[in-house]
Amino acid sequence: MTATQTSRQDDAETAVPVANECAAIVEFKSVFKRYGNFTAIDNLDLAIRNGEFLTLLGPSGSGKTTTLMMLAGFDEPTSGSIELEGRRIDNLPAHRREIGVVFQNYALFPHLTVAQNLAFPLSVRRIPKAEIAERVNLALAKVHLDGLAGRRPSQLSGGQQQRVALARAIIFTPRLVVLDEPLGALDKNLREQMQIELKHLHRELGITMVLVTHDQSEALTMSDRVAVLNQGMVEQIDTPEALYERPGTAFVASFIGENNLVKGTVESAANGEAKVRLERGGSVVATVGKGAARGQRVVVCIRPENIGPMRGSNGANVQQFDADVLETIYLGDQRRILVEAKGLGRLSLKMSSGAGHGEMVAGRRIKIGIPNGKSRAFLEEAGAQFAGCARKQ
Repeated sequence: MTATQTSRQDDAETAVPVANECAAIVEFKSVFKRYGNFTAIDNLDLAIRNGEFLTLLGPSGSGKTTTLMMLAGFDEPTSGSIELEGRRIDNLPAHRREIGVVFQNYALFPHLTVAQNLAFPLSVRRIPKAEIAERVNLALAKVHLDGLAGRRPSQLSGGQQQRVALARAIIFTPRLVVLDEPLGALDKNLREQMQIELKHLHRELGITMVLVTHDQSEALTMSDRVAVLNQGMVEQIDTPEALYERPGTAFVASFIGENNLVKGTVESAANGEAKVRLERGGSVVATVGKGAARGQRVVVCIRPENIGPMRGSNGANVQQFDADVLETIYLGDQRRILVEAKGLGRLSLKMSSGAGHGEMVAGRRIKIGIPNGKSRAFLEEAGAQFAGCARKQ
């Protein structure tokens, strides 16, 4: 393991202790995947727990799909090993791994009926016809598609096709199911509905599921744990809540949710908090990991929802700044407020649409507050690369 990987892992484990350990059904051990001089997967060690819904999340090129394809048997590691229930499988062909796969385009046979699509993986395993019919009916019931056995894929909606693909993946009782961005082709409303349905199906079936997605809201909605990948390595793996509330690296903080990123220097640090002097002249009190010391350069991450207008008496343990409103954007259930804050720079705030917004008009001078400890500081060298969804200063 490289020094950078060790640092990332140590930071993540320090920030978020992992609880409720249970047996691993899949283990990646020191896995590398190289394409010529390019390293797609860099010394991956990953344990997938039995019965969990794990999501591999990351930007394009992070290695999440490569990891999934190696697990499913459609690609193989350059070095290292992959074990399923303690048995090495990276040297086995895909059809001998007993892993169900759901692809983004569903990969249904257009000339076959729903029942025939579901029967296919059973027939190639030489299951008796009577048992095939029974399993097909049971699988259709599990995904709530009773009565559609005789239809062809073209006669189904996108959501129904997705359920057929899932039913085909589970019909031969695999040890686990992998899903490669299975909701990417659906419209927003249907995608959100299917996220909940997939989560419920996972609970009903009790089977291990591994999902690949670049959609952070999808990962947070569906997963028991999320592994955030960056440049072929796991930056952090934990529950959705822990990743959002206690990110272990600046990359995770910027990729999960939204953040305002500002740079500064540690003035003092003690008991997990640091006073940071920002480049624009202001200062904040931020949560910080072990090892922070006076004079170190850091990146401070401030969630938009943790910044708010100050009204009435001054709040205790809240840092206050004068700010000029630049723009107010109406988003239905919330408003996005862009401000230029003295001592911080340009920031994004989030407010409920039901809250008072009389002063939130372009050109108005307001006062904003950031509660102590609601921002997080990371050593700048550990956070040199950020996800594109964050606002940087």
